[in-house]
Amino acid sequence: MEGLGEPVAYTVLPGGVPVYDSNRVLVGEVMHVLADEGPDIFHGLVVRTPDGHRFARREQIGELHSGGVLLTVPGTDLREPSADPVAADADRSVGENLRRAWEWLSEPR
Repeated sequence: MEGLGEPVAYTVLPGGVPVYDSNRVLVGEVMHVLADEGPDIFHGLVVRTPDGHRFARREQIGELHSGGVLLTVPGTDLREPSADPVAADADRSVGENLRRAWEWLSEPR
């Protein structure tokens, strides 16, 4: 657990860094940061685990470092992204924004 590096913002958190739970047990690694960049809202992290992808909501994240993430909950508290309302809502927002962007780009000019 030593050597997690400097604290970082979610905007520069590298993918692939290890994720540790509240018991300091390795849960998996960061696969994706879920955020709305426009309004600068951090929703959480999609974590690759041996049991599949899990979603760590921002409330479940204690610290972000350049070399690892520390959760405030046991790894067993993380849910699949599709089962978590925060992740599902964020995914709908992203999809809606992409749809609007495509419509705007497709409009005849």
